[in-house]
Amino acid sequence: MPTCVNTTERLKQLRELMANTKYNVSAYVVPSEDAHQSEYVAVCDKRRAFISGFSGSAGCAVITMDKAAMFTDGRYFLQAREQMDGNWELMKRGIPGVPTWQEFLERDLPAGARVGIDPTLLAASEGSSLSQALSARGSELVAIEDNLVDLVWGDARPPRPQDKVFVHETKHAGESHADKIKRVRAELECNGWGGLVVAALDEIAWLFNLRGSDISYNPVFFAYALVTPTTVTLFVDNVKLTDKVRTHLDGVAIKPYGAIFGELAALSATGPAEERLLAGATASWALVTALGEARVELGSSPITLLKALKNATEMEGMRQSHIRDGAAMANYFGWLEHQMLFNNAHHRLSEVDVADKLEELRRAQPGCVGLSFNTISSVGANGAIIHYSPERGSDALMDLTQMYLCDSGGQYVDGTTDVTRTCHFGTPTAWQRECFTRVLKGHIALDRAVFPDGTSGYVLDPLARLPLWQLGLDFRHGTGHGVGSFLNVHEGPQGIGMREAYLDAGLHHGMTITNEPGYYEDGAFGIRIENTCLIVRAETEHDYTGGAGYLTFEPVTMVPIQKKLVMASLLVPDEVQWLNDYHQKVWTRVSPLLTEGSLGYEWLKRETSPL
Repeated sequence: MPTCVNTTERLKQLRELMANTKYNVSAYVVPSEDAHQSEYVAVCDKRRAFISGFSGSAGCAVITMDKAAMFTDGRYFLQAREQMDGNWELMKRGIPGVPTWQEFLERDLPAGARVGIDPTLLAASEGSSLSQALSARGSELVAIEDNLVDLVWGDARPPRPQDKVFVHETKHAGESHADKIKRVRAELECNGWGGLVVAALDEIAWLFNLRGSDISYNPVFFAYALVTPTTVTLFVDNVKLTDKVRTHLDGVAIKPYGAIFGELAALSATGPAEERLLAGATASWALVTALGEARVELGSSPITLLKALKNATEMEGMRQSHIRDGAAMANYFGWLEHQMLFNNAHHRLSEVDVADKLEELRRAQPGCVGLSFNTISSVGANGAIIHYSPERGSDALMDLTQMYLCDSGGQYVDGTTDVTRTCHFGTPTAWQRECFTRVLKGHIALDRAVFPDGTSGYVLDPLARLPLWQLGLDFRHGTGHGVGSFLNVHEGPQGIGMREAYLDAGLHHGMTITNEPGYYEDGAFGIRIENTCLIVRAETEHDYTGGAGYLTFEPVTMVPIQKKLVMASLLVPDEVQWLNDYHQKVWTRVSPLLTEGSLGYEWLKRETSPL
């Protein structure tokens, strides 16, 4: 189970700093994000985890002189409760009556409160709106340049990474970085912008065809970029650049990482007063303040959509990397099943042990650079913790009597993978099989969808939930997220779920998306079935769209779905046919990569046989 951290002394020191006349704030906000609004952050930026003990990827901590509150969503309710000590109150976002952290600051703090935050960690749009809301109550949002959590952390805080950046070859990217810059400039000209400030790390990596390793599992590096009609500047520390990278960046101005703030201030002072620069959604309050709000237009960066629309090379790379990944998964489940059934491994192998074996097998595949996220290897009740991350020493032992959920992925030079499979090595209960089958029915319904180009993932989401809703069940996470091409495993703007943001994010040919409905029973088990898919054009007899066309999903994940857990009586003939067709495709594509007669080969052969 997750380890609980004693935060008493940390909070005491933080409150002493808050009361110091230099800062003088009655509340301090500690977001999860870094200066680039990254979902996953480097170890040195895990401030919220340090101050609270809660290590999940999403959440915001608010500390006052007499209260410490953690705001997070349904994916992390169980994990947060188990990792945080009695100093903290869990605020379950999305539950009726529970405020967001912004609402808490606006409504629950006394009028005249001073709310402190590191301005580099707050998105500019959030900083502006929150500042106005607090001001209306006579309170103030205070930008504190010294990060107070860093001061508490002191010398124990890990150093900032200095790993080398490397070139992502055009043969995998499918387009040179010079051509990408031309496309960005065309967007600037079309919309009348004087330039683009780029803060999102995956957008910078994509734009320059570069990759790095500053954040675990995400092949990105710390940098900013500024693109104008005549110049392009990459702000990155020199120590991170090799001669090969410098040659690759011929024509790109290179300046130190921290120089972006002075550059924007100088641009604001010298540029035409009427010229406005676009700052993407990840631009921080500090960046916009440096440029001057009058010179900035906040909006979606054009790179966000350009990156999401994969070219033919990237799409084929996703297909091929998933086939190799499927071979690793077949070898893993073949090995694991043999260990469980014949070597009494459930008496000695733990969740971390088997996750390590999966990593070993995945890294053995050609082109694999590493994992795309920390493997979720969860037995029994741990599977109900949606983003559970096992830790050696506190992880559970494998158990023949329990469900096993494994959510994992790899980073390959030609693609990024993300797959979840749930299985049982013993005898599942009828209830577990029914729940599994209803999750499978939702997965199939979404996979088979045909929809007009531009349809939002918000509209499609009920397809995956309906079989569960019919029984009064549901799951507290999105149904699908975009996946980068040798980039972040979570990519926007596309997604499938009930987030309002998905209403305006249409699905288009070339995007990637996951299909991952689930069901989680607290204290008992968790189920999730996840495939990564390409969004491709559908061949339809008619085209009512008038030329825009229709789309569908092409699953590229090549891993069998355990038939033992399927209650066939709940499936209609078309669903049985879908499962058999999918398994035949998996066998055809993956079996040539396996050694005939090996554990993985024999497991794959059996698991892909017709239902």
